[in-house]
Amino acid sequence: MAQTLYYNGTILTMEDRRPQVEAVLTEDGRILDTGTWDKVKERAGDKTRRLDLQGRVMLPGFIDAHSHFTACASHTMEVDLGGACSFEDIITCIRQYIADKKIPEGKWVMASGYDHNRLKEHSHPRRKVLDQASPQNPLILKHQSGHMGVFNTMALNLLGVTGQTQAPQGGVIEMEGGLPTGYMEENAFLGFQGRVPMPSAEDFLTAYGRAQELYASYGITTVQEGLMAGRLVPLYQMLLKSGLLKLDLISYMDIRDSDAARNTFESHIKNYKGHMKIGGYKMFLDGSPQGRTAWMRTPYLPETPDKQEKRQGDASPRTHETKEDYCGYNTLEDSQVKENILKAELEDMQLLAHCNGDMAAEQYMDQLETVYRELESGHSRKPGFYRGDIRPVMIHAQLLGLDQLERVKKLGVIPSFFLAHVYHWGDIHMRNFGLERAGRISPAASALKEGICFTLHQDSPVIMPDMMETLWCAVNRRTREGKVLGPEERIPVWDALKAVTVNGAYQYFEENEKGTVTPGKKADFVVLEQNPLETGADEIRNIRVLATIKEDRLLWKA
Repeated sequence: MAQTLYYNGTILTMEDRRPQVEAVLTEDGRILDTGTWDKVKERAGDKTRRLDLQGRVMLPGFIDAHSHFTACASHTMEVDLGGACSFEDIITCIRQYIADKKIPEGKWVMASGYDHNRLKEHSHPRRKVLDQASPQNPLILKHQSGHMGVFNTMALNLLGVTGQTQAPQGGVIEMEGGLPTGYMEENAFLGFQGRVPMPSAEDFLTAYGRAQELYASYGITTVQEGLMAGRLVPLYQMLLKSGLLKLDLISYMDIRDSDAARNTFESHIKNYKGHMKIGGYKMFLDGSPQGRTAWMRTPYLPETPDKQEKRQGDASPRTHETKEDYCGYNTLEDSQVKENILKAELEDMQLLAHCNGDMAAEQYMDQLETVYRELESGHSRKPGFYRGDIRPVMIHAQLLGLDQLERVKKLGVIPSFFLAHVYHWGDIHMRNFGLERAGRISPAASALKEGICFTLHQDSPVIMPDMMETLWCAVNRRTREGKVLGPEERIPVWDALKAVTVNGAYQYFEENEKGTVTPGKKADFVVLEQNPLETGADEIRNIRVLATIKEDRLLWKA
């Protein structure tokens, strides 16, 4: 049996009762013993491999509480517009990509990562702009949030979008002069995006390898597929057959389109096979706060005059957002949310609900209470039901109100905060919601005081799966412009670390397998250059990941 002895470093167990040990002994991918050097070395065999940490810091592997593994892979095959500052930049990047890749006329081109808030024009480009970038290729442009985007004229024609095309419930197809501008939001954009041809299976397999290495480079040993739609099933069959997966991958089926995934991966439901398991279902209740589509209880602030003046060219305002009482909008009706919750409960499957705005959070909790009352009264009762047994998750929960936290705790909901939003879009949130409301975004400290178990995530590929940056954000809450946003919601480093280790394991029902350096659990570790508990708060984001170890196997090394 293969043994490894880790020693001569700072080993953080993430256990409150014993936060640090001197040595760890593993055997066949599991932790065999922890404690003092003298105690642990006595159990090591003659052939035990000894790994000197050389004064570095080792702790449990980071657990990704929410991201999109396939989208991360796809992102490596798209035009990266993360650095675009204007429409002209977008046009230049796309033209250069088409030329460099020698993409033939008529083949689809995908571009992603632009943020209208950071463009000189302060708006989304429309099809006329994209036609300049790609006149001979159908083009889809995806916003950084993933909740909205733009198609060029050739793409609209291929998808059959005309002036008579009706937007689906919970979506927007923008029209101007009776014709589509190419800009769409939420269910409309996601629906038409789903009809765009995907890259070849071979290209995707290579891209999955790049995505896995990306996560590992940030110390992550467990990752999430946040929306497994039916059309991804063949890709996952191929991925599993390849044996490429070394990280643990937890997939959540699109509750609107789950039959293919459930039937194909029946043996993976709540059970790892080939490092993948099906964790449950996912649904969307609203959109993006920086995109002004998150569903709020109170209206967004109107655009400032200076922003309106900066609009140029094809940069028209979205007509549905010009009302003074605009609060964003929902993507599902109450009856649909209730039906989805009931389905998850009766099938004993965990349910993840995308809720950014406080009204979306309210809808989720209202319908959880409705379903629980019905189940408790005997209607559609399932054997052994008890409240909170599926550990429902509120993905993002960014604008969750402080007055809603008591209900969150009562219902056993796990908020998974996208706390890095404070840095990446905090300044924009202040313009959209005002300083007071924006200061309470991702209320981690208030949740901590309430005794609520919460996790932290990056929603990759929206941003990189950089756990150290997320820890830095949780501890500092500083925006891009250097403002501290909601100082009272800053949390201690220890609690931030628990959110991406201990609490992440609990969210996935894996608290007996992961999350702490404890005998019997998987030997999943991350090795850091410095100890976050002893580093200055401002320096946490600069701590380098040196190695990522999955079940005692070195997957990545700096």
